[in-house]
Amino acid sequence: MRKIELALASMVLGAIATGSAHAQSKPTEITIATEGAYEPWNFTGPDGKLAGFEIDLANDLCGRMKIKCNIVAQDWDGLIPSLIAKKFDVIMASMIVTEKRLGVISFSEPYAPTAAAFMVEKSGPLANLPGTGATIDLAGDKAKVEQELQPLRDALNGKAVGAQVSTANVAFLDTYFKDVVDPREYKTVEQHDLDLQAGRIDAVIAQKTSLTATLSKEDFKDYTIAGPTFTGGVFGQGIAAGVRKDDTELKAMLDEAIRAAKSDGTINKLAQKWMKIGLE
Repeated sequence: MRKIELALASMVLGAIATGSAHAQSKPTEITIATEGAYEPWNFTGPDGKLAGFEIDLANDLCGRMKIKCNIVAQDWDGLIPSLIAKKFDVIMASMIVTEKRLGVISFSEPYAPTAAAFMVEKSGPLANLPGTGATIDLAGDKAKVEQELQPLRDALNGKAVGAQVSTANVAFLDTYFKDVVDPREYKTVEQHDLDLQAGRIDAVIAQKTSLTATLSKEDFKDYTIAGPTFTGGVFGQGIAAGVRKDDTELKAMLDEAIRAAKSDGTINKLAQKWMKIGLE
């Protein structure tokens, strides 16, 4: 009986070791998911093909890792559940690293910082929001942050503000403005941009790079970024690639490739190409 128990124990340990080795073996082919609706980070072009900063970056990283990559589009709110369900292997969709997300998935080293702002109508009542041109670090002293935000709370009191569902922008409104604004959640940024244009909401909150892309369109020439830029706090630790917690080898490969792409200037060049700004 003792021999049988030892044999079973050995088999179990062997299976665990084999499973761990399999989970951490170097992949030769992966699928990367993006939203495909967040210009200039990732979007679907007129030809139906995915394009943008993260598409170019994903292809560059895959070349550095010497693995084959397939890039697919997935609705934003289904990205993390589908990653966990193993429908794909990596998320590259301008996803911010937050403590809540770190509870369910892992992230690579960040490849871009985060900065958010409001977009409003140029000739509207919010065109001169307090703090325009300044930056508020939400990770700073709580009393100071509240003091800096109070003029904005006063200006936005009773206004309808749009944000994309399941983003740090929604968390920002919920944390600092839920008692003074009417928050509206949208499936995509395009939807809240169109509602702003139609006058159904008074402002939107989104990443500045996304807003800049919107403002470059002729249809949005009458709109502008107003108020301060927001960083830190609910806006997390930067933008990174999401992976499953047990894919440690893939995470290590991504980290190494991202560090190399930063070091040789590739990420900055791609940012200049797609966002007209550097990320260094």
